[in-house]
Amino acid sequence: MTTTDPTLSLAGGATAPPAGRRPARRSSYRAAETRRKWYEIIGLTTPAVIVYVMFVLVPMGFAFYYSLFRWRGVGPPTDYVGFDNYVLAFQDPIFLDALRNNAIIVFGSLLIQGPVALGVALLLNRSFRGRTVFRLLVFVPYVLAEVTVGIMWKLILTPDGTLDELLRSLGMGGLVQAWLADLDVVIWTLLLVLTWKYVGFAIILLLAGLSNVPQELNEAAAIDGASWWQIQRHITLPLLGPTIRIWMFLSMIGSLQVFDVIWVTSVPAVRSLGASATMATYMVDNGFFARLWGYGNAVAVILFAISFVAALLFQRFLLRRDIQGAITGRVHRS
Repeated sequence: MTTTDPTLSLAGGATAPPAGRRPARRSSYRAAETRRKWYEIIGLTTPAVIVYVMFVLVPMGFAFYYSLFRWRGVGPPTDYVGFDNYVLAFQDPIFLDALRNNAIIVFGSLLIQGPVALGVALLLNRSFRGRTVFRLLVFVPYVLAEVTVGIMWKLILTPDGTLDELLRSLGMGGLVQAWLADLDVVIWTLLLVLTWKYVGFAIILLLAGLSNVPQELNEAAAIDGASWWQIQRHITLPLLGPTIRIWMFLSMIGSLQVFDVIWVTSVPAVRSLGASATMATYMVDNGFFARLWGYGNAVAVILFAISFVAALLFQRFLLRRDIQGAITGRVHRS
């Protein structure tokens, strides 16, 4: 009876390695690769995490801490009031007017900018003479600084200003209003200014989405006898859905936090009555200029909480499919 040697002789005198050695090398190699990838991930993300913690999480923590005190910004906060600043905010009619104005800007921006941007984007997606110049003119308001836009429109909308004179010259003097002083008109005036400022961003974003729509689908539908409107409704708009939803998300968050254009364009006396105030301008008026730093921090926390919840709800119900497709790359079948 002969025994089998684990190292059998091969041609030329070479011997085969033990059976368990190769898998051990392979597992150790995989472990080393895994450690190397984790080291790379940690090394690349650590600077970003540090910056995020120092400039986002830490200020948020201090804002919440100071919001629990009645503090005027001098010396350490000692007058602890708990959540009284939050209760006072929701009891202030001016803050409630600011909430209403933010809601008007959010829904007004979506309902006005969306159709206008989509119509202009579909027009600019077709070839015609002067299309490049028209694209440039449409995008110019967005690249202008918010302060510049606010000053420009404040001069245009002053009594007997450019807009009033234009309406009178066209025989429509009856439409002349105190655009920035009428408590019932000012928020709608500011909404139109914001639309003029930011609709160019929506147009450019939609044009980028339209560039990814395969022309072969449109051509095939046209050959089958579909009209231009049918092609846009059944092919272009469904494929443009992810881009539209991304724009809606950005527009919603920007409308909740809008400050610059409102602050520069609106009249302080009208804003103090709540007619043109937003949560951001209310926070600055009461936190910085009134020296109520604890109360101002409470308003900042409320603004953050509303924006955060709105973002979570939007992602949960409208962006979930787009985000899952981008992260996993899976094809979802119905």
